[in-house]
Amino acid sequence: MMPLIDLSIVLLLNFHLTRVILTDIPNLGQDKPRRFLNGDTIPIQLQHPADQNFTVLFLQETKDVLYLGGTDFVLKIDVDSNYVMETFQLNKSANEGPCRNVITVIQEFQDSLFVCGTNGYKPQCWKLYSQVGNRSSEIVESYDGTGISPYVYTQNRLSLTVEGDLYAAAPLEYDGSSLQFRRKAGSRTNVWMYDNWVSEPTFVAASWVRRKEDRDNEKIYIFFREKNSDSSPEADPWVTRVARVCKVDEGGSKRFFQNTWTSFLKARLVCGYPKESLYFNHLLDVYVLHADNWRDSRVYALFTSSWNSTAVCVYSMADIDDVFEKSNFKGYEGDIPVPRPGTCVKNSRGLPYATLNVVKDHSEMSKWLHSSIHPLAPFYVSSYNYTKLAVDRVRAADQHTYNVLLLATDTGKIHKCLELGSDTFIISETHLSNHSSVQSMILSSKKKKLIVSFAEEVFILDLPQCHHYNSSCAECVLSRDPYCAWNQNGCTSTIMGGNQNKQTTGVCTAAFDEPNTLDENRQETVRATQAVSRAAHVVPLGVPFYLSCPIDSYHATYVWKHVGGDTSSCQQMGSQCLHLIPALKSSSYGRYQCFSQERGHTRLVAEYLLTMPPAPDPRNHSERIPVWRVDWVVLISATAVVVAWLGD
Repeated sequence: MMPLIDLSIVLLLNFHLTRVILTDIPNLGQDKPRRFLNGDTIPIQLQHPADQNFTVLFLQETKDVLYLGGTDFVLKIDVDSNYVMETFQLNKSANEGPCRNVITVIQEFQDSLFVCGTNGYKPQCWKLYSQVGNRSSEIVESYDGTGISPYVYTQNRLSLTVEGDLYAAAPLEYDGSSLQFRRKAGSRTNVWMYDNWVSEPTFVAASWVRRKEDRDNEKIYIFFREKNSDSSPEADPWVTRVARVCKVDEGGSKRFFQNTWTSFLKARLVCGYPKESLYFNHLLDVYVLHADNWRDSRVYALFTSSWNSTAVCVYSMADIDDVFEKSNFKGYEGDIPVPRPGTCVKNSRGLPYATLNVVKDHSEMSKWLHSSIHPLAPFYVSSYNYTKLAVDRVRAADQHTYNVLLLATDTGKIHKCLELGSDTFIISETHLSNHSSVQSMILSSKKKKLIVSFAEEVFILDLPQCHHYNSSCAECVLSRDPYCAWNQNGCTSTIMGGNQNKQTTGVCTAAFDEPNTLDENRQETVRATQAVSRAAHVVPLGVPFYLSCPIDSYHATYVWKHVGGDTSSCQQMGSQCLHLIPALKSSSYGRYQCFSQERGHTRLVAEYLLTMPPAPDPRNHSERIPVWRVDWVVLISATAVVVAWLGD
């Protein structure tokens, strides 16, 4: 018999553990991820030799090679295996302290990999040549990195290469000032911005939008936030902008605007509720999803607000271009000169003064840029603190193409969200790190992998996580994961002819629900995941007891049915749905079943049989069983659960 004092200690411990669980558990509901996955199961991880304050990623998709820059080093990594192929040491100043070289820029430039770093407050760039034959890795010092890399890694920086030209934004001064977007190196003329065009900018992203049928009219779009020129009390202190410059822009003539953009225009990028004049103005990240027709390309922009919400707004490139082509110029009241300011021309040095003067003094468009795709509200608003964004286009087994948003939270989690018209569905949440937030994130659409860098390690996450939905055809379809489909091999990465439908499980039939062509090991795995949790317990009258049902979908509704009795909803605790019995009565015995119900599909998840202990033989007192020795661990936990539940 367990002493009473020990029983109290165990009860108290169970009570406190229960209270801890309750504070860190997702709730059932459509605004939550459907599944919660643990990053510990991801096989491809790379530990850093030491925690990094800052990391930068660059992906060569054509070669399936990833470059990772940290403090004093660049790693060349095979994307498929996470194997470090080469290590470049880049410490040109000192070995420790503030003089270390934090790599901030990695680009493929001309015939080599172009790497820049802080270099002990003296920004420097290098060209890296990989091993060729018996020749070892070679580092060739290039030139001063001012304007490409910041002096300190915490300062703003942006870089982009376009057909052998390097575009960059980084402070020109040690204090972080003189920040502007420039064409810094390459075959074309170096050009920069006019000082009055922006005010205390923070550059977020830049993208080259190709026009296959009109190469001379191709533009580079820059997304940034800057200080609002409107100083009224009700105005937001910061506003988000999109700007554009022409790829062929060579600057003005020697007499006017020499080496200065002649095509620079900017417009206010709006995300929010126009009718309520409520806007998200702090731009965090941008992902451009390119299409064959440039006008169909989409811009996904991630914003945050002063009321602790984040939002994703979606814009078409056609809408962005229309604002620049048709809007009036803010503050300009004269006739619009010809050619129109901002027009791409082969010889920008020959543009007339009238056109250049409008660009110089009135580069902002009067019209604000709203989303025509979702005009009344942001596409997606969330209470999660998202920090980074990527978007993948997936051709699913149902012959439709879907966009999948990959959103990083400030707590080291990745949300995989399905775009369904004007709705979003959070397919899953993958918890990658308990120690830090995401530093860098890059998508390999070709490989269907998401590469996520933290201070302590790098994860290469396979986007098709189909094995998590392998219990049945219905479970595979209910996941609404376009990377996955059900066929005779179970739930596998999208295969043409597999069953998948984002709206209904009606595609599943009894004959198709059971995989019948698997090898023996795979059959055992599928049977194990399909098995219903079943157990029997012998419990005395008058004691507390609970039954647990595992939650495998946080979008399902779970109910308990007492066979021959009542049906009741469950009480969620942790990853379990519980049925609580404060004290067993004669009517409490019998069979209990837990069912999940989701989008018209009902599944038996758990089943229990509760029976009364046999009456002791009065002729043999030694056979009497103390109450707390019958399933005593379950009884103690049940008491703790009941106490915690009642306490809430």
